Amino acid sequence: MNGLPPFETHEVANQPPSFEPRDLWQDDAALREAVARERGAAFEPRLAVYGALAGDEMYRIGFDANRDRPRLRTHDRFGHRVDTVEFHPAYHRLMEAAKTHGVAGLSWHEPAPGAHVARAALSYLHHQADAGTSCPLTMTHAAVPVLRREPSLAMWADRAAAPQYDPRDLPLADKAGITLGMGMTEKQGGSDVRANTTTATPDGEGYRLVGHKWFFSAPMCDGFLVLAQAPGGLTCLLMPRRLPDGERNRFALMRLKDKLGDWSNASSEVEFRNALAWRVGEEGRGVATIIEMVMLTRLDCMLGSAAEMRMALAQALHHARHRRTFGKVLVEHPLMANVLADLAIESEAATTFALRVARAVDRAPHDAGEAAFARIATAIGKYWICKRAPAFVNEAQECLGGAGYVEESILPRLYRQAPLNSIWEGSGNVQCLDVLRALAREPETWVALKAELESATGRLPAFDAFASALMADAAATGEAGARALAERLARALQAAALLHAGSPMADAFVRQRLAPGHEWAFGSLSGQEDTGALLARALPA
Repeated sequence: MNGLPPFETHEVANQPPSFEPRDLWQDDAALREAVARERGAAFEPRLAVYGALAGDEMYRIGFDANRDRPRLRTHDRFGHRVDTVEFHPAYHRLMEAAKTHGVAGLSWHEPAPGAHVARAALSYLHHQADAGTSCPLTMTHAAVPVLRREPSLAMWADRAAAPQYDPRDLPLADKAGITLGMGMTEKQGGSDVRANTTTATPDGEGYRLVGHKWFFSAPMCDGFLVLAQAPGGLTCLLMPRRLPDGERNRFALMRLKDKLGDWSNASSEVEFRNALAWRVGEEGRGVATIIEMVMLTRLDCMLGSAAEMRMALAQALHHARHRRTFGKVLVEHPLMANVLADLAIESEAATTFALRVARAVDRAPHDAGEAAFARIATAIGKYWICKRAPAFVNEAQECLGGAGYVEESILPRLYRQAPLNSIWEGSGNVQCLDVLRALAREPETWVALKAELESATGRLPAFDAFASALMADAAATGEAGARALAERLARALQAAALLHAGSPMADAFVRQRLAPGHEWAFGSLSGQEDTGALLARALPA
């Protein structure tokens, strides 16, 4: 006998301990410093509570919410049309925790200075535990300022902002808190929403919708912002799920989307069959009405991709600190340390820049310069941070090897999720063309960008040279060069954010991301960096 217990052939060894529980707030020095620097310090106690929750219970149940995907029930057992989506209980617990802690409404129900920064940090923490629920939370948050412009819809705005979650399928009057979804794109148009064919016909105080939506996000929400062709042109409308008398509105869910990722969340196709809706904004001004909402959702795309990078980095670094290979701990191998340090630099740059943009959004109502910066930085950041996430997560998977490719790890879920934010709310070309459009038609955005970059000069000559060349070249960029311009702007703004923060990552970021002739594969740092110090900052051992 070899001394092993019965039925066992070997001793399990050289395996890392479970990742959870971890405190996602205390572990993240860059996030904590950014919240304080961007004027969200008053909210730090509640961020600390949520960070501990997200790294423990919410992290664990996120696996359940994604393993048992939403199911569409078009009819009940008696043959009545019900159009109901059923979720695993973990989904509702994730939504409840997020809603009650302010992920969807802190900016609006406690509008103190720094509230948008704190709400951004809450969203970033939540996304690390489960990305799918971030979709309805983001839409609910972004819809509030649009609805507040219509006095008749004030109750909808207030209950969307309220820190309460109620998943019951009831009319607005019977709920203290609600969620909101969206239906913008159609089969024939996609991002070209002006090609929408759904009609909105006036009927008393409302409109009747006839048509379809190719993507109808979070179909169990209480109301939906939709775009349709009214007599005066493309118009934004609010369509309730339940009518004020409690009856179901006249729409039919055709099927749920079978998506690459985002499994905990339901996305659907829908047909409107004389559904009642109320106008939001003027007829023919649908796109202009939703512009503020678009800026807020773009910020959340940045935050979501930064959060995915952060969780992927934490998983890789946790594994590398506990796994032994070829006689030493994995993180002690110089090349692996180089890869991990490079990931840590990219992650901190994404987080720092996203929180800087959150401050601009927070200050926008009171500061024209910050409003202009928020307008263009959300498009720039949404393009580049979201573009970097898939390659980043894949590199983190390589750090675990085959273990990073199996579903018992969170990394496959992060990898499936990573492309979403680059597609949602306008894919890469849409963002880059919007950057060109803003620079050409809104000169205040260029003034804001120059001010942001110039304020970071005088610290590193390589940054100064890059920023100077960028500002000289930008004015002459045409459509074919829009991606190159957006990327260079994003890298410069990330560097500026790190320099303003006094981050230990700033020097390495500028040397690796801005200097001529640099390599783009993660793990190609110059060797001048103190990788041990960078990794100690990235995640406490």
